[in-house]
Amino acid sequence: MAKLTKLRMGMVGGGEGAFIGDVHRMAARLDGKIDLVCGAFSSDPERSKRSGEALGLDPSRVYGSYEEMMKAEAALPEEERMHFVSIVTPNSTHYPVAKAAIAKGFHVMSDKPATFSLAEARQLKRLVEKSGIQYGLTHNYTGYPLVKEARERVQKGKLGEIRKVVVEYPQGWLATQLEASGQKQADWRTDPKRAGISCCMGDIGTHAENLAEYITGLRISELCADLNTFVPGRQLDDDGNVLLRFENGAKGVLHASQISVGEENGLNIRVYGTKGGLKWVQADPNKLWITHLDKPMEMLTPGGNLSYLGKAALANVRLPAGHPEAFLEAFANVYRNYADCLIAKLNGKKPSKVALDFPGIEDGVRGMAFVETVVKSSESKQKWTKFPKS
Repeated sequence: MAKLTKLRMGMVGGGEGAFIGDVHRMAARLDGKIDLVCGAFSSDPERSKRSGEALGLDPSRVYGSYEEMMKAEAALPEEERMHFVSIVTPNSTHYPVAKAAIAKGFHVMSDKPATFSLAEARQLKRLVEKSGIQYGLTHNYTGYPLVKEARERVQKGKLGEIRKVVVEYPQGWLATQLEASGQKQADWRTDPKRAGISCCMGDIGTHAENLAEYITGLRISELCADLNTFVPGRQLDDDGNVLLRFENGAKGVLHASQISVGEENGLNIRVYGTKGGLKWVQADPNKLWITHLDKPMEMLTPGGNLSYLGKAALANVRLPAGHPEAFLEAFANVYRNYADCLIAKLNGKKPSKVALDFPGIEDGVRGMAFVETVVKSSESKQKWTKFPKS
């Protein structure tokens, strides 16, 4: 059999009017290692058909439902069928689509959160482990080169023992009852039947939680949450504040909000240890600020020709210094690492350490555990709520 060099991807969701579907498709094709070959782009067969036509796909491989897609793709010759499916639907369908894909032997890349509930996330983890399929989760902010640099510096002890983590994710787009206007993205995110038990924390709080655990390498052990629903008539939270305790004794603060008027996409993180600290801001992602006990603050920038960067950052930059890389490139790094890992496995090779650096099912379980623990804590009169084990 010829050596596999490129993957064939299917997609569920991401059709007309969907923001994130286009982002996934651009990210997947950026490095030339993935081709989109099929899809079920909407629960409406006609919309799915129009979306597939706009994407230039073979009409026979544009499906009216994900069930039809899994069955038809599995019936194709091995050299034609998709290798993996990208799931870009509302939260309520992440698990059933992933389950259907795994049942037919297809690998999975899913938008976050992994599932609708923690129970589903645990079930999915068991399916992934039993089947041996490769599962990826697009916590895309981990793909930034300087986020990887921050993580490597913590791992190497450059900051000393971590004491304090402050992570924030303010947005303002849901400061009014936008869902009442029929706006698609607001409509499903504020609907408990499609989003789950949380809007703000499920949508963006999970990114903050994941970024904090990814950079520090520490796990949250307990939290104390206060969730708020400020907009009248809204069913789910649109703001929240969370105190964190980490397994090593470090303390943290996590704030996420979608009613912070004027804020766009303000994800940022600060980490402080016994020797120094760091700061990274998603809106200005090509700068990593490093602080020290005994010398001035440093500002690091990315670039493939910069010898002061660690291996992880250098493996995820595409350009020389002075050429900004941002959101799509970071998203693409998740897809590229996933693709390199899967190509290696399908060729019977051992994936490189770099290729293995992408979010997976464990991150998915942690994310759903975070959401449910935050909601439980906010509803409880007890100060601290223990974080459940995976």
